[in-house]
Amino acid sequence: MKRRFVIVLLSIIFSIWTYLNYYLISSHTQQDGVYGDPSLKKKLLLLQRQIQRQVQVHENILLQLEKEKELVQKNFLDVLKSSQNEDTKKPVREVGQTLKASTISDPAQGKVTEGAPPPASTVYRPAVIDINKAVIAVLVFACNRVTVKRNLDQLIKYRPSPERFPIVVSQDCGHGETAAVIQSYGHQLTHIQHPDLSNIQLPYNQRKFMGYYKIARHYKWALNQVFHSLNHSTVIIVEDDLDISPDFFEYFGATFPILHYDSTLWCVSAWNDNGKANMVSDEAELLYRTDFFPGLGWMVEKRLWLELEKKWPKTFWDDWMRHPDQRQERACIRPEISRTSTFGKIGVSKGQYFEKHLKFIKLNTRHVPFTKLDLSFLKKENFDELFAKKVYSSPLLSLTQVILNQIPSGSVSIRLEYTTKAEFKNMAKKLGIMDDLKSGVPRMGYRGVVSFMRNGKRIYLSPPANWKGYDRSWT
Repeated sequence: MKRRFVIVLLSIIFSIWTYLNYYLISSHTQQDGVYGDPSLKKKLLLLQRQIQRQVQVHENILLQLEKEKELVQKNFLDVLKSSQNEDTKKPVREVGQTLKASTISDPAQGKVTEGAPPPASTVYRPAVIDINKAVIAVLVFACNRVTVKRNLDQLIKYRPSPERFPIVVSQDCGHGETAAVIQSYGHQLTHIQHPDLSNIQLPYNQRKFMGYYKIARHYKWALNQVFHSLNHSTVIIVEDDLDISPDFFEYFGATFPILHYDSTLWCVSAWNDNGKANMVSDEAELLYRTDFFPGLGWMVEKRLWLELEKKWPKTFWDDWMRHPDQRQERACIRPEISRTSTFGKIGVSKGQYFEKHLKFIKLNTRHVPFTKLDLSFLKKENFDELFAKKVYSSPLLSLTQVILNQIPSGSVSIRLEYTTKAEFKNMAKKLGIMDDLKSGVPRMGYRGVVSFMRNGKRIYLSPPANWKGYDRSWT
């Protein structure tokens, strides 16, 4: 609590200092008679706006600290009350205290280890996770769309608890009408605004990508705010043009322990790039591992951000995430039926894929009780063996047989095989799935295999069984 008091005090001091500096600069300038200089006036107005935004950021941080203080006090009282009701009185550990070598419970493994030391990353990963109490922040990226209200209404409607899923909206662009919409939600969310609205100096042939540069800059700033200033350990990232499914929070809450304990995973995504209505099963509970970073509603932990922030790119951050240097052979969890869909036809990409692809992605409408299901099959040691068995035990057919629907009677799944980049792209185009590759990884691929539905049958578009890994030249 002492540490929180110091943070609050320093924030107040910083705000006062900022106002005084602005006042002195403004007064001195007017007295010297140079305020009429248009260039200086422009700079002072820009400084004023930046100061106002920074002060608002600090006010939001103070508000969040107050909320966290109330939550900590409530949790402490609950723990104290619970311990007093036990027959054998145990000393109550102060809330937030680092867990020392004692008992480590791993819900994902179903094991309890007595006397084992905590992992090296305990500072950012609590040793005991209760999936019904873990705090997972939701970070919404906004700019100049007043339709952010559609996204925020759904997030607030479906979230099971404001304490477990606090919403932080980070706004770029400085659009007043959008800011007014966000602020109308009051204490239901925290609104922060990117202080740097300046254009980025780019070569002439790169200026058409200015929007992508600004998005990457905004992402880095906002993720630093959530993980460092607000000190959250896990975050779900969404954009202002996404619809979400009724079980959006159930999905992320249930997959969080797997992400937390399985070092071969680095994200959980709500998105299936090949998730058009005629290409997915009706089994909304189906989940997979994928080597492709999907985005469009994704969850990561602070430990990953500490790794990525030092080398965050200046533009095209999503494709950068798909590079092997960042992925490092780690996978993401993704659903059969997407838990997000986009309604943002107009944006930085000028609706490049919306009409041809994005608007056809099916959004799940059925609530799946993921927190009551056994998701241990998603751990790498379990999933790989089972997945390979399903794929390579399926009958191998030709592309012509599949297109003509000449499927052996009784087969629930079949396999198509590719050995070259050209073969993959040809088959993908004719079957209607995404045909692009990033450093050899196809969209939604796992170990080179892309799984989808066609005419009610499961199709595995796969490399040979002796697959040795992705060819980075396939891009």
